[in-house]
Amino acid sequence: MSNLNFWVAIAVTGATGLSANFVNASEQIVIEAGAFQMGCSIGDTVCENDEGPEGGISVNVPTFKIDQHEVSVAEYEACIAAGKCQRPKDHQRNKYCNVGAEGRGDHPANCVDWQEALDYCSWKGGRLPYESEWEKAARANSQSRYPWGQVVSCKHAILDDGKTMGSVPNEPDGCGEDRTWPRGSHATNGYGLHDMHGNAGEWTMNWYDKDGIKRYAGGDLKGPDNGRQRVVRGGSWDENVNNLRSSFRNVKPPVSGRSIYGSIGFRCAYDVK
Repeated sequence: MSNLNFWVAIAVTGATGLSANFVNASEQIVIEAGAFQMGCSIGDTVCENDEGPEGGISVNVPTFKIDQHEVSVAEYEACIAAGKCQRPKDHQRNKYCNVGAEGRGDHPANCVDWQEALDYCSWKGGRLPYESEWEKAARANSQSRYPWGQVVSCKHAILDDGKTMGSVPNEPDGCGEDRTWPRGSHATNGYGLHDMHGNAGEWTMNWYDKDGIKRYAGGDLKGPDNGRQRVVRGGSWDENVNNLRSSFRNVKPPVSGRSIYGSIGFRCAYDVK
């Protein structure tokens, strides 16, 4: 472990009061095997029907690795340059898209379709995280609505908290900036992961299944083989506080078509053999 990664691990352990349950290597975090309570958090009164019962359902997840950060514009553009990724809808197409925008190299790559995200992860030797993997990593041993507690604001994440204003007049989206922010603008969670909540929502591998959490609890983490919509997790810069809850299950068609997925980015996960 490099000196930098050593001090990252020490800082996260000290900040959370928890023993470190991860290893940092090349900006990938190892999440150790084990069960966690997936779905509606304790004390959450706004859970939707597909989030399961309050307190969650026990889901066992094997060891996996996940990127510490959302994939950046610069990283995605390297994949385009290598001929392994398609250029997504970009800043010329829509001002909310980061690819092609000056000064946003370290912002999350957004406006990507599901297959475009998967192609990048395949190029890096990985895949998109399964929905259960994503939630386990995001919760970081917490059982509250968010990993830091029951409420969220721009002190914790990049979102529309309904009150924080910035450089764009009368616009709370993106904590007043009406866009994403550079990755890592806020503190990590207890596993050392940045921006699991807010900034960009994140594609997962799974097709949406209303009863998906029960399926995962039964050991089928991959879910159905087909469907109409893929699961997106984490909430984004232009979404409200409820959409950033650890259990919230957003869904989108994998191909954007005429839509602009300015709210959606991704990070990669990796099998551990």
